[in-house]
Amino acid sequence: MLHGPAAKLENDNAASKKAKLGIVLFFFYLIIYAGFVFIGLACPELMGVHALGKQNLAIVYGFGLIILAIVMGFIYNALCTRMENKMNTKK
Repeated sequence: MLHGPAAKLENDNAASKKAKLGIVLFFFYLIIYAGFVFIGLACPELMGVHALGKQNLAIVYGFGLIILAIVMGFIYNALCTRMENKMNTKK
């Protein structure tokens, strides 16, 4: 038994702005991540320095990267939803 799509797909007027936002956020995260890799390559002993309580920089920076990715995902979703609601309204 065949059926059609679950939702009607329409033109997304915000697609280009959402793509640009995604690229900007990607490069922002890339710079932060590159800092982590650079420290690991250039000054590995720095990763062992206590940064927060008894946790070393590698742990704090690593968890910071994970948390940053999650927060950026929420930000991307919120901004894209706002763009879609603004640009895809029927007139």
